[in-house]
Parts: sequence; structure tokens; C-alpha cells
Amino acid sequence: MATEIKVPTLGESVTTATVARWMKKVGEAVAADEALVELETDKVTVEVNAAAAGVLAEIVAAEGAEVEVGALLGTITAGAVAAAAAPVRSPPASVTTTAPGINPPPMAPGPVARPAAPKADVAPLPAAAKMIADQGVSAASIGAGTGKDGRITKGDVIDFLARPATAPAAAAAPKAPRALEEGEERVKMTRLRKTIASRLKDAQNNAAMLTTFNEVDMSAAMALRSEYKDAFEKKHNGVRLGFMSFFVRACVAALKELPAVNAEIDGDDIVYRSHVHMGIAVGGANGLVVPVVRHADSLSFAGIEKAIGDFGRRARDGQLKIEELSGGTFTITNGGVYGSLMSTPILNAPQSAILGMHKIQDRPIAVGGKVEIRPMMYLALSYDHRIIDGKEAVTFLVRVKENIEDPRRLLLDL
Repeated sequence: MATEIKVPTLGESVTTATVARWMKKVGEAVAADEALVELETDKVTVEVNAAAAGVLAEIVAAEGAEVEVGALLGTITAGAVAAAAAPVRSPPASVTTTAPGINPPPMAPGPVARPAAPKADVAPLPAAAKMIADQGVSAASIGAGTGKDGRITKGDVIDFLARPATAPAAAAAPKAPRALEEGEERVKMTRLRKTIASRLKDAQNNAAMLTTFNEVDMSAAMALRSEYKDAFEKKHNGVRLGFMSFFVRACVAALKELPAVNAEIDGDDIVYRSHVHMGIAVGGANGLVVPVVRHADSLSFAGIEKAIGDFGRRARDGQLKIEELSGGTFTITNGGVYGSLMSTPILNAPQSAILGMHKIQDRPIAVGGKVEIRPMMYLALSYDHRIIDGKEAVTFLVRVKENIEDPRRLLLDL
């Protein structure tokens, strides 16, 4: 009896993945729960394990294929003796393959032969339906989709919106990839990198993004940390006291006072939240990822530091789970660990704001009418001006500054 290997549920808003690597070949024996295939989503890499012991009899989705949740990846047959290698089956309609090597050049704008409209009972995929509603277009105008059973995907909507309103009389010839010069190498973008590029560009295109700046004197926070870091680490079983917990707590307090900064736009509505799920941007094995510290508003300094430390270690090892990368309401990113003095962070959609921390640098500032050298940090808040007014954004940064410069405010809930 054959056991099917299927694409598992991939998490919130994730409906497709790319087959990155098969760890077994057809005909090889596999043990129950042994990792068989590695899927790359737009957030993390997921391993699919064998549901039963036996022999890998067939690979349906080859490496590089794009597969939907629930799609068949391969089959396992009972038995301990390796069977003769079977050819990889051509992928079904729900699986699209991407040839290795150079990406095909994009077609230049020109007359597009649009397929017939989908049947009335074939609904767009959820992400596509939301984008259709947001953009005010109709499914019928898009035509048949490229998804399973002709369903319209988000990519179909994006392609439709990118088409020119009036096609030119003659189509320009497609642009061929440029010839490589000596010392150059062409490498195909990973799915994660393509998704990061697409989402960052979407954030710029869809939000009225603006950035406001302030600076914070880190003297008090650094003194408090220096005084108690050893006792903190000893009491909390090796958890180290860093500055990120100070900023998380400072942001939580400011978000409670200014709920619009913790809200998001959903169609014609604004969704306000009574909780704070704090996204913390960290460098992973395959690029920047943003794991989420859930209910950060109810965590202590130690709880926050423990969660962030765990995320950082597993991000470097590529072991974060999909559910840990979704559901954030606000994000903090720290370019200072790489030496950045000032930057304008891009929104992590659908969130409405993101705080950028930067390098702590000694600078001369005026204190009580005298010039003193203090450890200063620039802060940047990028926000969606459609939902957050300038007064709210500036006030938010001032509250963060006040809480960091006098950490006693955090302890007294001021």
C-alpha cells in the first residue's frame, strides 16, 4: 500500500512553496518521521517528514517545482528493499516547474491575449480575492487564473494590474539577458529573496510611508544594564540582559498610549488591537526574517530577552517555524548591530509602523547649559500616514525616548 507525501499546511497567508531539495532518491529506504523533502516558502524553509517507513517509490514534484498546500509530492511503498528507480512523474496541473539557470526575460508591454473568464463557480484564492477587492477590479476582467482548476492567484492579479491600459500598436521585442562580463556570475534569486523584494516594493507602493527621527541618550539604560547584568544573568539561568528588552518595553508603553501605531488598515476599516505581538528583525541563514514575540505586553524583561535570544539562535540555524513569523502588530529592527548610524526602515506590511534602532555613538550634547559627551542613538519611526498622523508618530518617538532615558518609568508604568 502506498503512502502519499503531501504539502503540509504552511501557515498564515502562505499557500504555495517551492521544492528546494529532495533528501532521498527514488528507490531508497526511508524511516518513519525521517526528513524527505525540503520546501522553501516566502518566509522559512520547511522539512516534510515520512508518515511511514518504506521505500520512496515516486517523486511527483521535482526540485524547483512550485506546489500548493495539499499537493502530492511523492509516494512511499511498504518494504525494506529498494525498488528500481522510477522516473520523476510530470507535475500535475497544480504544480508549476521553474527551469534551473537563467530566468526567462520579462515580456515587454504589448497586446495581451487574455484568456476566457473563469466559470462563475470558480472563486479566486483568498489572497487574490482580497487584492481584487482592495484594487476595485473584477475577477471577470482578469480572466482565467493560473491556479488549480483555473482559480485566480495573487500573482494573476499583480500581472493584470501591471498591464498597460492601452496596448501599443506593435509589441517590442523581449529583452534578452545581458551578456556577462569577465568575473561576473548569474545566480537565480531564491524564493525568499524574491518575496522580500516584492513585499518591500509593495509596502512602498501601497502605503503613504513617512519617517520621523529622534535621538536618545543611552546613559541611564547603559548604567542600569552594567549594574545589574551579572545578577540578572545569574537569576534567570544564563539569560543575558540586552538593550532590546528596554526598547520592547518602551514601545509597548507607547503603543498602549497611541493605539493607531499598533493598528492596521483592512480594506475600508481600521483594525485596533488590545495586545502587542512584537516583531523583531533578525538576520537568518537565508536573509532577514522577523519572528514575533507574542503578547510582548505581558512579558518581563527576562521573558523578552529569552524569546529574542531563542529566535536569534534558531534563525541562524534556519529552524524557525512558519507560525513564529506571522501575526506581528509592530516591528523593531536594529541596524546598529551592523554599524548603521541612521536609516529609514521599510514597513513590514500589513503593519502600520516600524522602529529602527541604530549604533550607539559618543557625541557632544548640551546638558544643563554645558557640553558633555554622551552615548547617543538615533531612532527612526517609519509609519503609514494614511492611519497615523504626524503628531502621533512624533509623540510615539518622544515616549520611547523618555522611557529609555529614564528606565524607572517602565518599572512604574508611567
